Amino acid sequence: QVQLVESGGGLVQAGVSLRLSCAASGSIFSVNTMGWYRQAPGKQRELVAHITSGFATDYADSVKGRFTISRDNAKNTVTLQMSSMKPEDTAVYYCYAEVRPTMSPYIYQYWGQGTQVTVSS
Repeated sequence: QVQLVESGGGLVQAGVSLRLSCAASGSIFSVNTMGWYRQAPGKQRELVAHITSGFATDYADSVKGRFTISRDNAKNTVTLQMSSMKPEDTAVYYCYAEVRPTMSPYIYQYWGQGTQVTVSS
Protein backbone atom coordinates (compact mmCIF):
# COMPACT_ATOMS: atom_id res chain seq x y z
CA GLN A 1 0.00 0.00 0.00
CA VAL A 2 1.32 3.43 -0.98
CA GLN A 3 0.06 6.71 0.45
CA LEU A 4 0.71 10.34 -0.41
CA VAL A 5 0.13 12.90 2.31
CA GLU A 6 0.13 16.61 1.56
CA SER A 7 0.59 19.56 3.87
CA GLY A 8 0.96 23.30 3.71
CA GLY A 9 -2.17 24.69 2.14
CA GLY A 10 -4.08 27.65 3.49
CA LEU A 11 -5.32 31.18 2.98
CA VAL A 12 -2.79 33.81 1.96
CA GLN A 13 -2.81 37.30 0.53
CA ALA A 14 -1.69 38.05 -2.99
CA GLY A 15 2.02 38.58 -3.34
CA VAL A 16 3.14 36.34 -0.52
CA SER A 17 4.69 32.89 -0.58
CA LEU A 18 3.42 29.49 0.43
CA ARG A 19 5.01 26.06 0.44
CA LEU A 20 3.30 22.74 -0.17
CA SER A 21 4.87 19.44 0.78
CA CYS A 22 3.98 15.87 -0.07
CA ALA A 23 5.41 12.66 1.31
CA ALA A 24 5.04 9.22 -0.23
CA SER A 25 5.13 6.29 2.16
CA GLY A 26 4.38 2.61 2.29
CA SER A 27 5.64 -0.33 0.31
CA ILE A 28 7.75 1.60 -2.18
CA PHE A 29 10.44 0.13 -4.39
CA SER A 30 11.07 3.29 -6.40
CA VAL A 31 9.52 6.65 -7.20
CA ASN A 32 9.74 8.15 -10.65
CA THR A 33 8.13 11.46 -11.52
CA MET A 34 6.44 13.44 -8.77
CA GLY A 35 4.42 16.57 -9.21
CA TRP A 36 1.46 18.78 -8.51
CA TYR A 37 -1.84 19.35 -10.22
CA ARG A 38 -4.47 21.88 -9.25
CA GLN A 39 -8.17 22.26 -9.81
CA ALA A 40 -10.03 25.51 -9.44
CA PRO A 41 -13.82 25.62 -9.07
CA GLY A 42 -15.51 24.99 -12.39
CA LYS A 43 -12.25 24.24 -14.16
CA GLN A 44 -10.41 21.13 -15.24
CA ARG A 45 -7.50 19.80 -13.27
CA GLU A 46 -4.26 21.18 -14.68
CA LEU A 47 -0.62 20.27 -14.27
CA VAL A 48 1.29 22.82 -12.21
CA ALA A 49 4.77 21.28 -12.16
CA HIS A 50 6.55 17.97 -12.12
CA ILE A 51 10.03 16.71 -11.39
CA THR A 52 11.67 13.48 -12.45
CA SER A 53 13.83 11.27 -10.27
CA GLY A 54 16.78 12.85 -12.10
CA PHE A 55 15.54 16.31 -11.06
CA ALA A 56 14.40 17.48 -14.48
CA THR A 57 11.51 19.90 -14.02
CA ASP A 58 8.65 21.30 -16.05
CA TYR A 59 6.14 24.00 -15.21
CA ALA A 60 2.86 25.34 -16.45
CA ASP A 61 3.36 28.65 -18.24
CA SER A 62 1.14 30.36 -15.66
CA VAL A 63 3.54 29.57 -12.81
CA LYS A 64 6.95 29.76 -14.48
CA GLY A 65 9.24 32.09 -12.59
CA ARG A 66 7.00 32.06 -9.52
CA PHE A 67 6.82 28.42 -8.43
CA THR A 68 9.70 26.05 -7.78
CA ILE A 69 9.39 22.31 -7.44
CA SER A 70 11.98 20.20 -5.65
CA ARG A 71 12.26 16.71 -4.20
CA ASP A 72 14.19 14.59 -1.78
CA ASN A 73 14.69 11.15 -3.25
CA ALA A 74 15.90 9.69 0.03
CA LYS A 75 12.69 10.73 1.79
CA ASN A 76 10.30 10.37 -1.19
CA THR A 77 9.06 13.89 -0.72
CA VAL A 78 8.22 16.66 -3.16
CA THR A 79 7.86 20.33 -2.35
CA LEU A 80 6.22 23.17 -4.25
CA GLN A 81 7.46 26.61 -3.28
CA MET A 82 4.97 29.19 -4.48
CA SER A 83 5.93 32.85 -4.61
CA SER A 84 4.27 36.05 -5.79
CA MET A 85 0.97 34.32 -5.47
CA LYS A 86 -2.07 35.56 -7.35
CA PRO A 87 -5.80 35.12 -6.77
CA GLU A 88 -5.90 32.94 -9.88
CA ASP A 89 -3.65 30.44 -8.07
CA THR A 90 -6.62 29.62 -5.85
CA ALA A 91 -7.38 25.93 -6.22
CA VAL A 92 -7.18 22.54 -4.61
CA TYR A 93 -3.64 21.29 -5.14
CA TYR A 94 -3.03 17.57 -5.59
CA CYS A 95 0.28 15.82 -5.26
CA TYR A 96 0.97 12.78 -7.40
CA ALA A 97 3.75 10.27 -7.77
CA GLU A 98 4.60 7.49 -10.18
CA VAL A 99 5.54 4.65 -7.89
CA ARG A 100 6.76 1.13 -8.36
CA PRO A 101 5.55 -0.72 -5.27
CA THR A 102 7.63 -3.44 -3.73
CA MET A 103 6.90 -6.92 -5.08
CA SER A 104 5.51 -5.43 -8.30
CA PRO A 105 7.07 -4.94 -11.74
CA TYR A 106 4.59 -2.22 -12.59
CA ILE A 107 4.46 1.53 -12.04
CA TYR A 108 1.29 3.11 -10.75
CA GLN A 109 0.20 6.69 -10.28
CA TYR A 110 -0.84 7.64 -6.79
CA TRP A 111 -2.55 10.81 -5.62
CA GLY A 112 -2.73 12.81 -2.45
CA GLN A 113 -6.02 13.86 -0.91
CA GLY A 114 -5.68 17.46 -2.03
CA THR A 115 -5.00 20.65 -0.10
CA GLN A 116 -6.86 23.92 -0.50
CA VAL A 117 -4.90 27.03 -1.41
CA THR A 118 -6.78 30.31 -1.39
CA VAL A 119 -5.18 33.59 -2.43
CA SER A 120 -7.05 36.75 -1.53
CA SER A 121 -6.60 40.00 -3.43
